[in-house]
Formats: sequence, structure tokens, C-alpha cells
Amino acid sequence: MTKLKIFLFFVGILIGVSSFASAQTKVGYIDSRKIIDAMQESRDAKTRLDNQVVEWQTELTKLQDSLKIIKDDYEKKKLILTDQLKTQFESDIKRIDEAITSFKVQKFGENGEYFVKQVEFMKPVQDRIFLAIEKVAKEDGFDYVFDRSSEILLLYVNEKYDLTAKVQKIVEGK
Repeated sequence: MTKLKIFLFFVGILIGVSSFASAQTKVGYIDSRKIIDAMQESRDAKTRLDNQVVEWQTELTKLQDSLKIIKDDYEKKKLILTDQLKTQFESDIKRIDEAITSFKVQKFGENGEYFVKQVEFMKPVQDRIFLAIEKVAKEDGFDYVFDRSSEILLLYVNEKYDLTAKVQKIVEGK
């Protein structure tokens, strides 16, 4: 019976200490998607990006149309063309086809202009949001702010919880 009382006493102390410790740390979250969707500046950036994509699609369509015209022309005439003209047609077709592929990669590839423009247009919006998060977190005493609608989960951290220097000293053996 005494062991049970001691055990329950320590459990009570642990619960009390953990409750007190958790009361010290303030955690909040935001829904960045909701904030971004509500901002006119964000909608303007999306419109600018969409307009840029329309321009690129128009250029791409022109290239694809010229390729189709040359291919069709070649198919119609290839039986009567000299070897030199056939070679010229084939060279032109290959050149335009490579230009189309290069254009697609340059504009829409992994590190293409689309993604560069997206970052460029959205950076002011994101900067405003991060400044607002930092202001609210500091004013209201939050230690951590998370984003529930993003891949970037942690948006704000109170620097007093930064353990980097201590861990680095241990790793370096100091």
C-alpha cells in the first residue's frame, strides 16, 4: 500500500510539472492557404503568372504549328524532292522539334521560368505573411507557430529555444 501511495505521489508530481512546463510554452497555428487566398496581392500575382503562361503557350503553339506545316509539306513532297532538299527538310524539322523541346524545358521544366516567376511574384506576399506571423507571435507571446496547410510546418520559433550552439559544442567535443 505504501509503495502504491509513493508511486501515485510521484505520478502526481510528474503530471503537475509537465502541466506547468507545457503552460510555459505557447503554440499557435495558421492556415496559410486561407490567408493567401484572401489577399488581393496574391490574386494579382496569380493573374500575372497566368498571363505569362498564356504568352508562353501562344509561343509554343506557334512553334508546334510551324513544325506541323513543315512536316505536312515534307510528307506531300518527299517523293519528288531531291536528296538535298529532303535533307534540308529533315534538318528543319529536327531543328524546330529541338526548339520546341528546349522551349518547354526552359519555360516549364524543373527549374524553368515558370517556377522562377512564381517565386518572384509570390515573394512579396510571403514576406508580408511572415512579418505578420512574427509580429503576432511576439506580441501574444507565442513560442512556436505552425502552418497546417503547407509543407513548411514551422513558421516561427522563439530563439530562446535554439539549442544549436549547445549541440554544436557537444558534437565538437568542447
